[in-house]
Amino acid sequence: MDIILKRSIEWLDRLIAFDTTSRLSNLDLIADVEKYMKELGVATRLTYDKDKTKANLWCTIGPQNVGGVVLSGHTDVVPIDGQDWTKAPFKMSEESGKLFGRGTSDMKGFCAIALAMAPEMKKRDLKIPIHFAFSFDEEVGCIGVRHLIKDVVENLPLPRAVIVGEPTSMKIVGGNKGGRSFRTTVRGVPGHSSEPHRGANSIMAAARIVNYIESLQEELIKNADENSLFDPPYTTFDLGVIEGGTANNIIPEYTHFNWGYRGLPDENPLELENKIKSFIDENIEPKLKLVSKDAGVTTELRNETPPLIPDHESAAEHLIRHLTGLNESGTVAFGTEAGLFQQAGIPGVIFGPGSIQQAHQPDEFIEIDQMAQCVSFMKELTSWAEESH
Repeated sequence: MDIILKRSIEWLDRLIAFDTTSRLSNLDLIADVEKYMKELGVATRLTYDKDKTKANLWCTIGPQNVGGVVLSGHTDVVPIDGQDWTKAPFKMSEESGKLFGRGTSDMKGFCAIALAMAPEMKKRDLKIPIHFAFSFDEEVGCIGVRHLIKDVVENLPLPRAVIVGEPTSMKIVGGNKGGRSFRTTVRGVPGHSSEPHRGANSIMAAARIVNYIESLQEELIKNADENSLFDPPYTTFDLGVIEGGTANNIIPEYTHFNWGYRGLPDENPLELENKIKSFIDENIEPKLKLVSKDAGVTTELRNETPPLIPDHESAAEHLIRHLTGLNESGTVAFGTEAGLFQQAGIPGVIFGPGSIQQAHQPDEFIEIDQMAQCVSFMKELTSWAEESH
């Protein structure tokens, strides 16, 4: 087995052992990686969340006075709660050419390969630097990387391109949908369930809003452009959490639900939001306020992640094509930090090992062959960075 691939698998085992589910701290993982990089003599910098319980790590191998190519990966993983795992989620295991564990495909595999390549990169006389950007809380809205990008833009030479190593089966992805997420709170009027006319049922009001969002989704599906680059070729809504009520015999005063959407890059998201707001203003709130002026509906924007707008002439796509010989560039429906880099003036591309079909699933895995392909790419990138002027 190739020595870099062997090291990559060892590093993946090491990274999987850290339970970095987004609700937990990632500081132990970051400290381990930073110690390793410092021992190699690599310059590092940290940025934190407001409580300093989570951190991003930025490392540069090569010249410090020019911008280079960023290898961007997130350190957090989604929960295993409620999933039927047959293998230990936080202890990597190998079977039939696959490496199992939470985060193997999404996306500690890419991070492991970058770390395994770091000693080789350090040995080379790189003319163009290679930066590592390992962030926190990507899975809950690309939160951590915003601090990292701000630090880079304000204090460092602007990189020429970023490669976001999300699982694309080592195919070039030049665009992804953006997203906005919300928390809607419906306040009704409590009372005894035997006298519903004296109260206002927040669950029923919330259900009508949810049903309206579903009708908008059906409308979007019906009017989808079959020639769209995206699959599915329309904006998709999600509704992942709803909670309300206290007992069957009490009219529920409060109901909360989290919802959002992933929009096509060329759509105006405010059009959909305004439709939902108008529905609430015209059909929900008046009935609630007939019972009490304090009743009503409030919606809070929780997060916004911009799309990666396809740019087939970008430095990022040109670089991947040059190094791999690949020509086609696709799109994905999931969100990434690439759009945030793009907004900061750093062109991005999504390109990494593993399949998104395994991401967030029980018994998540990455194929060793995918790891090997990415190792080969990293070697090409390192040679290019050494030989470029």
